[in-house]
Amino acid sequence: MSAYLFLVTVGNLEEGKRIGKILVEEKIAACVNIVQNIFSIYKWKGNIEEDQEHLLIIKTNEKKCQMVIQKINEIHSYDTPECIGFNIDMGSEKYLKWISNALN
Repeated sequence: MSAYLFLVTVGNLEEGKRIGKILVEEKIAACVNIVQNIFSIYKWKGNIEEDQEHLLIIKTNEKKCQMVIQKINEIHSYDTPECIGFNIDMGSEKYLKWISNALN
């Protein structure tokens, strides 16, 4: 089964930790990394905005992709949370197997 990586931004570390814990506890994600203090520039409601955010890097499998999207939309504080996924085409076979096993 293919492994996937999702990117999700959050406004503060506490929200990132809360989302990460929920995803891992519910076996929707094998792992969530939090990269702190990224600077985002984006267009929102016709204005150019700038914010300090944190980036969640979520590892899951193909079977759980829709669950990641659904759960992020359900529990995230943003009106339109970033939640974009990428198929992991290549990686350590041992690590990719761990992702799969962690989600069982």
